Amino acid sequence: MLKPSVLTWILVIFGLVFIFVPMVYVQFNVAVNPNSQQTKDMIIGRGEDYRDKTHVRVSYGIALSDLIFWLPLLAAGSIGVILGRIWGYILWGVSGAISVYISIILLFTEREYVYPSVGPLVYYTIFWGFFVYWGVATIAYATLRLSDAKL
Repeated sequence: MLKPSVLTWILVIFGLVFIFVPMVYVQFNVAVNPNSQQTKDMIIGRGEDYRDKTHVRVSYGIALSDLIFWLPLLAAGSIGVILGRIWGYILWGVSGAISVYISIILLFTEREYVYPSVGPLVYYTIFWGFFVYWGVATIAYATLRLSDAKL
């Protein structure tokens, strides 16, 4: 059993507040009503529109995969690390890897459209950065905890 440390709690709370809750809200909106202006404002930028049908379909597919796969992994991993279970750290590391993976893809596919509408500070924190920062921190922390490092 790996007793949760202060860093564990910081990563869990950050993940819950800045990753899990907002993503459930946004991705649920995309899954339920991908063509609403409110949804487009949240994922592309204020007043922006999808570029083509592929953009709509990719957004919808990512939303469904997040809701079905990534967000449950994140939730289960967070519960597991709070309980001090090894499986929690494994699931947490996997969810962190998924977060970094999709962020790299979105950096190259969405930045040109989202960045101008929100500016550098918001883009590199809320729209893109939080997912990378949390993902990398979670992967590193889970790896160190599983390798028996004292944190």
